[in-house]
Amino acid sequence: MMDPRRRTLVSGALAACVLLSPASVLPAWAKVLSVVIQNVAFGEVPAGAQVGDTIEWTNKDFVAHTATARDGSFDVELPPEKSVHTVLRHAGGIKFYCRYHPTMAGEIIVAP
Repeated sequence: MMDPRRRTLVSGALAACVLLSPASVLPAWAKVLSVVIQNVAFGEVPAGAQVGDTIEWTNKDFVAHTATARDGSFDVELPPEKSVHTVLRHAGGIKFYCRYHPTMAGEIIVAP
């Protein structure tokens, strides 16, 4: 049986390896793409999104919204007059909508 202090040290070292692994770091080429919500509508979704890019959702309305992926890949709450970020983790077409206003919808096409 391993000494509890040694087990804590080993667990901490493993956690550090996972946190510092290349897979957990965004690629140097990753971009920040902006989607603005205004007048209870999603604005234009930028073309050219790739896995690893970040979407900056900006809510310019006075009511809260969400950006919720239909495939479950993201679900962000957007308070009025705030911005929130989400990282695109997989390729393909990702349809999204606002849970509070289901007629608000869009799609992001993400390249590998």
